[in-house]
Amino acid sequence: MSLLDLLSDGEVWERFYKYKTSLIGSEKYVKALREFIDEKRYISVCENINSGASFPLPKKSVISKMGTQKKRVVYTYPEDENTVLKLLTYLILRKYDGIFSPGLYSFRPNRTAKDAVRHLLKIKAVPQMYSYKADIHDYFNSIPVEMLLPELKAVLYDDTPLYDFLSSLLTEPNVIDRGKTVPEKKGIMAGTPLSSFYANLFLSGLDRYFYEKGVVYARYSDDIILFAESRGQAEEYADYIKEYIYARGLTINPSKESRTEPGQAYTFLGFICRGDAVDIAPATVKKLKQKMRRKRDALVRWQKRNGMEPIKAAKAFIRIFNRKLLEAPTDNELSWSGWFFPVINTAESLHEIDLYSQDCLRYIISGKHTKSRYNVRYDDLKSQGYRSLVNAYYAHNEKEKN
Repeated sequence: MSLLDLLSDGEVWERFYKYKTSLIGSEKYVKALREFIDEKRYISVCENINSGASFPLPKKSVISKMGTQKKRVVYTYPEDENTVLKLLTYLILRKYDGIFSPGLYSFRPNRTAKDAVRHLLKIKAVPQMYSYKADIHDYFNSIPVEMLLPELKAVLYDDTPLYDFLSSLLTEPNVIDRGKTVPEKKGIMAGTPLSSFYANLFLSGLDRYFYEKGVVYARYSDDIILFAESRGQAEEYADYIKEYIYARGLTINPSKESRTEPGQAYTFLGFICRGDAVDIAPATVKKLKQKMRRKRDALVRWQKRNGMEPIKAAKAFIRIFNRKLLEAPTDNELSWSGWFFPVINTAESLHEIDLYSQDCLRYIISGKHTKSRYNVRYDDLKSQGYRSLVNAYYAHNEKEKN
């Protein structure tokens, strides 16, 4: 039986719903998924897939990366088709998880970034080792589909209908861009559900190489880190990674390469590890503060341009960052706090972010950078809905204990 046959099975959808509701997600998403299942909207999508009808084209969007001014390209399918692809991805990731090496932590059942960091922390020798960290530039949208397809076919040897369907999506030459159908080389299409499996598969040979050599190694999608007993060995491994990546048609982002020596802190997945202490990486904190500063200044301009009370701009700032940092996205992916809180074991960086966000709010309300801005008290901010990350972190820890 093909996994495609399971997409029209109501019991499979119920198991998927149970899994999704077990995650920390938005009520809006859960309600939408419940309605989708109850209305059996998956039936028409499955009928089109099984009949070989053309699948809707993905829509291209350009969005801002969290905490930066950089843009990234993502793709989305229509809601009903996208929901069916989410179930298909859920099934694929579980059926074929056994092909992946232990050093891979992204998009796998019962594995998270927390597991990757904790694995490294458990290895007592790591603090006294040399490290090399690499980030692949625009990984998802740069993967050469023509190189991926033979590997995908080999993995799905037992499910030809599934391979035929997936290859038809990957080789579709067109996308919808600003309402028009245009040809585009789009790789595995960041933002689409199936891209997570493809991202794991495309570099699985690299994961396997270091696992078989017994190297301390971890990969989360496009982020790679490894450790070695000497500088020379670390450079040898770094050269192997670069050669492998370039041979796969990809490039390393030089600005995100890093090396450490014994005794130095290392960063991975937005975290910084110093001995047993795990905190949010300084670069991550800096990017978030930059995002806050830009939003603060934009809201002040908006408030003055429209002759509004400063408190309205402050409320907008609070609403925006409460949502970005503390609330779950609509598709049940981890929120910012959901990513960091389970891993860090200190609130030092959270305290720094709290102080900065409070300072932004005091400036918005008072219009001043002088000491007089402190006339705006902390309780005044709380009364407008401000939520402290430090307090939210400790509340998360208490909930985990119970």
